[in-house]
Amino acid sequence: MDALEQLNLIKRIKALAEIGLVYTENGYDIERYEELKEISHKLMATVANTPLSTIDEFFIPVKDYPTPKVDVRGFVLNDNDEILMAKESVDGKWTIPGGWADIGSSPSEIAVKEIEEETGLKAEVVRILAVYDKQAHPHPPEPYYIYKLIFLCSATGGELRPGFDMLDANYFDLDHLPELSQDRILLSQLKQLFHLAKSPNSEVYFD
Repeated sequence: MDALEQLNLIKRIKALAEIGLVYTENGYDIERYEELKEISHKLMATVANTPLSTIDEFFIPVKDYPTPKVDVRGFVLNDNDEILMAKESVDGKWTIPGGWADIGSSPSEIAVKEIEEETGLKAEVVRILAVYDKQAHPHPPEPYYIYKLIFLCSATGGELRPGFDMLDANYFDLDHLPELSQDRILLSQLKQLFHLAKSPNSEVYFD
């Protein structure tokens, strides 16, 4: 079993402990679930090679049923079939525009907002391309369990420029991509998204 598989199992243990804490009213069970959650944090710190204090501080105490976080991204092609990308300031690598889902905004609204904020371009959503379970793809390990919603979008105006928290923004040919921010997007996903975007069948990939 590799580190990613171990981390996913630990996340599942943590989620089960948190579900128990939300629903149990038995004092003994609360102690057991708290201990199980503490064990999951220790295991996660070991697998991720991260101090336990960092892991503890990373997670907000759960008061409701734990669910995956949602990452929303826009896939934009220009007239030359080049892919719109932004350069992350966090790691200096490139991804398609996107970010965490915001409460109060629909997924399509988030995709449009992120495109404009990160690249300066106004856009509209055409259709959804994919719903990825991030843990089912070879991204680097991380504590959260994440679903990724990818929308095909069309640029409608604006000026291509990097957002305040981005280093650059540009279009790239699929065969000549820059170094990718693999926390956010993978080459295999970009190839699949390109195929889905060009397909006349409106196919949607999931999982």
